[in-house]
Amino acid sequence: MMIHIYAGADSLSDARLHCGHNIMKARIGQNGISSHKREGDLCTPTGLYPLRQVFYRADRIARPITSLPLSPLAPTDGWCDDPASADYNRLVTLPHSARHERLWRDDHVYDLLVVIGYNDAPARPGAGSAIFMHLLRTDQAPTEGCVALTQNDLRAVLATNAQAITIHPSGVQP
Repeated sequence: MMIHIYAGADSLSDARLHCGHNIMKARIGQNGISSHKREGDLCTPTGLYPLRQVFYRADRIARPITSLPLSPLAPTDGWCDDPASADYNRLVTLPHSARHERLWRDDHVYDLLVVIGYNDAPARPGAGSAIFMHLLRTDQAPTEGCVALTQNDLRAVLATNAQAITIHPSGVQP
């Protein structure tokens, strides 16, 4: 099963996720979709990417059903977003000396997250990092470049055993 993301017509950060016969509302990067993704540009990258791994907060939510590798998050989990680090765009253990994002958050955005295999084989410094599918913020704000869904929708996507996602350039409609 392939997942497809299409930018919406209403705003740069509105999108539709197509998974089988289901169409779900999604939020993407504040600045829409880009074929020239750069670190910090608030864009979601175009392209075809594998889904690498699922992480979840076992202290907050039930284990999701998925065929992807699955791990509970720990308070020491982080993701390096420092282009100068050898660990750029990788899972790291905190504390970590390079700039990083905490995956164990007070909000619920990363209670369930899927690592999208963008810029990781190998990582090119500055080309963007930490591109995930994760949960929507309570205010449904745009992401910094990720794809955000409701928990029910993300669980439904994971249960289909999808292995990859295609993020289509703006203007492409199914």
